[in-house]
Amino acid sequence: MVASPDKAPPDNDVLWARSLHYSHWGSPRTKSGGGSPGLIGVSVGVRQGEILALTGPRGSGKTTLLRCLSGRLRPDQGEVWFNSVPVHTMGALARERLRRDRFGWIGPEAQLLPELKVWENAALPLLIAGASHRGAKHAACEWLDRLDIGGLARKRPTALDRAESQRVALARALVNQPAVIFADEPTAPLHRTERALLLRTLTSAARSHGITVLLATLDEETAAAADRRLALLDGRTAAAAAAAAAEAGSPGAPAADTPEDQAACSLSA
Repeated sequence: MVASPDKAPPDNDVLWARSLHYSHWGSPRTKSGGGSPGLIGVSVGVRQGEILALTGPRGSGKTTLLRCLSGRLRPDQGEVWFNSVPVHTMGALARERLRRDRFGWIGPEAQLLPELKVWENAALPLLIAGASHRGAKHAACEWLDRLDIGGLARKRPTALDRAESQRVALARALVNQPAVIFADEPTAPLHRTERALLLRTLTSAARSHGITVLLATLDEETAAAADRRLALLDGRTAAAAAAAAAEAGSPGAPAADTPEDQAACSLSA
């Protein structure tokens, strides 16, 4: 079901979502009998080439939002659009193709395949898509070189340390030049120097190739590299959480986002 013309996503947003609700049914049930809420009415729009940091404490909904926006999860309610295509109405196979062809993903764990060489792990999205062996290897090795681990291309993942593995995971996310990269705490396992290198490569690649990045992080220095921030709290935007707490008369309601952030994100809950 496609949104009516008057509710279509803005033309200048490569990724756009409205009023996303999602419940974790594997979690303890709420008093109402439903699943534990992961998202409660979150809306967001992100422009092409923009780097948006999703901030907030653990359990605030950052990973769930990334998974809904990338098609890994289907929201219980709400809409997700990529380049004016409704992701929320796609079937599982169509969403899988979208993730393979247009999206990149990097999380806090590299999740490399131990039976493949480093360059094969980095080239995996291209190989799965049917690219030639030679072309996929060339593209993967280019990114490995940019990440200063080109010399490890023929090794197995078991020979790598954690920082090197995470660089391979970033090369894999970038190798097919995706339209959007979803980065879920990608620098969390790294020391400061390694974190800076990974973040610098991600942001410079995004700016040079016009890649949109959604970056979930708890780290202030990592969030500072983004163009804009969206703070989450208890499955809502921080602004919506503050409004709900104020309406309920809760003392110590969380601080809302700045007016600029609210306007830029067109947020609602």
